[in-house]
Amino acid sequence: MPTDLPFNLILYSAGAFVVGWILSAISSRMTNKRPDNQGNSNDHRIRSLEADQRVAQSASEKAKETQKLLSDEIKEASEELDKRNLVITHQQEQIDKLKRDLKTSVRKTRELRGELTDRASQNIKSEAKLREVETELEVAHVSADMIATGVLDYSLAEEFVEDESDADEDDEGEGKGSDDSILGKTIKDF
Repeated sequence: MPTDLPFNLILYSAGAFVVGWILSAISSRMTNKRPDNQGNSNDHRIRSLEADQRVAQSASEKAKETQKLLSDEIKEASEELDKRNLVITHQQEQIDKLKRDLKTSVRKTRELRGELTDRASQNIKSEAKLREVETELEVAHVSADMIATGVLDYSLAEEFVEDESDADEDDEGEGKGSDDSILGKTIKDF
């Protein structure tokens, strides 16, 4: 057996070597597949994240451009609003000024109307007095002419009055006195 022993031992050694080699090949293939799968999945994930990053960066750039455009529009709108506020303020000041001018004009118009009304009434009163004075002067002038021509004689009128009652004499005397007072008043006025 001793002779067989080394041959069996060689055989067993060679069989063990082959089995080990097969097991190591299987084992290495299994371990190689796992790292390759993980490497591929990590690469795929990295590429996916890089693509998402590029998309996010382009979206960010577009958002920044949009934000810049909107901020410019807001700035222009605020400047336009300020200009309109200035115009509105100026127009409101003009409206207030016109209101004040209108109130002043209305007040002055009322004052002038009142003054003109007073002057017109004074003018009418003075015209009425003037007509009254002219009438009295005409009456006095006519009666003076009649007395001067002898058409009107108060002495005859007194004799006629003496025939009437005493009450009538007083009335005619007052009438004569009033005629004289009218004549005197008219002469005094001039």
